[in-house]
Amino acid sequence: MDSSNIHHFMKTLRYRLAGWGFPITLNEKRLLSFKGKHKGQRAFVIGNGPSLNLCDLSLLKSEITFGVNAIYLNREKMGFYPTYYVVEDDFVAEDRADEINQLKGPIKFFGNNLSYCIHSQPDVVWLNLRMDYQSYPGFPYFGRNAARMVWVGGTVTYICLQLAYYMGFTEIYLIGFDHSYKIPTDAKIEGTGILSQSDDPNHFNASYFGKGYRWHDPMVERMEKAFRRARDIYEENGRRIFNATIGGKLEVFDRVNYYSLFKRRPKALDYVGCAKKLLER
Repeated sequence: MDSSNIHHFMKTLRYRLAGWGFPITLNEKRLLSFKGKHKGQRAFVIGNGPSLNLCDLSLLKSEITFGVNAIYLNREKMGFYPTYYVVEDDFVAEDRADEINQLKGPIKFFGNNLSYCIHSQPDVVWLNLRMDYQSYPGFPYFGRNAARMVWVGGTVTYICLQLAYYMGFTEIYLIGFDHSYKIPTDAKIEGTGILSQSDDPNHFNASYFGKGYRWHDPMVERMEKAFRRARDIYEENGRRIFNATIGGKLEVFDRVNYYSLFKRRPKALDYVGCAKKLLER
């Protein structure tokens, strides 16, 4: 058995034992510490669509939140970093490695396939992420036991939902999920990869995937398969995922009014200006 096969065998063994409750490394011990940690609680998964600019995000400061990719670009408006932070996409990890490695505040979860550009640090937890995008029967699988394995589903949110399930959350609220994308005419496309040449029209910040940044074809239909899978798994176990996005085109989950979820009044926002920007997309 060569060294690469030995490494793969040991990694598989580590996570298999962790899935059974027997961690043999500090990483798996940390991963197991999140099992059922938030049983019965609610969490917010923050998407990165333009509609995020319609939300008074200060209302989330005392909530448990999941943020992804370049959400930290919104730190000034939000007033906080998310509780948990997740990256799956190799383009994001590579292009923003310096920013991600310097990010302090959230507990960070990454697939172990990104260890070539993301540093191991005390606030980093490595996941056994199964990078299988084949159209296998039942795609995508849902990892109920994140200590053992989590699966890709075409959106980093799918990783968040598997982690949230493992942590025991009863209710998940999605915000900023516009679920529609435009590929600018000046973008350079190679296969499923896209290189931006101008401002990003698909996220809360024009520099999110702005000039010089790479991103993948979102493949909305594949994302919806993942969302339906997560919805069904949650509901089979008496839990719920709701869409609290203001507007947008994601209709897989029942909708709720974002502001109805809080007791205190939101701060004033330029709703008219934000709405005009959304309509111009």
